[in-house]
Amino acid sequence: MSSTLRNKMFGVLALALPLAFGGLAMTIAALPAMAQTAAEKAAVDAAKARGQVGEQGDGFLGFVTPSTDPGLATAVAAINAGRMAVYRDTAMKTGVTVEAAGQATAQQLFMRLPPGQFFKPLNGDWTKKT
Repeated sequence: MSSTLRNKMFGVLALALPLAFGGLAMTIAALPAMAQTAAEKAAVDAAKARGQVGEQGDGFLGFVTPSTDPGLATAVAAINAGRMAVYRDTAMKTGVTVEAAGQATAQQLFMRLPPGQFFKPLNGDWTKKT
């Protein structure tokens, strides 16, 4: 599926990457909806509000606290798979690495997190946003 079609079909939010990543300014799709259902998004959003799931510095979701809920684990995996697909697409189109695309998106996601939710910078610990 082309990224244009994907954006039209799923309303993917585009974010600008900071210039700090190699001086490259580009736009990538973040929080891809293509690999998540409404139920998966709702489960992850609720887990984020509870402090169980957070955003990581690599651009993927992670567990702040262990979960025994297989549905939540499946939802996190589905969203992360969608994000990986977007990061790969961005890397191919822009010449950055998949890792750089994910890390740049993470920085944007960190800024947009509401107070009380958790994030984990690269080489850092889980931190509750104030």
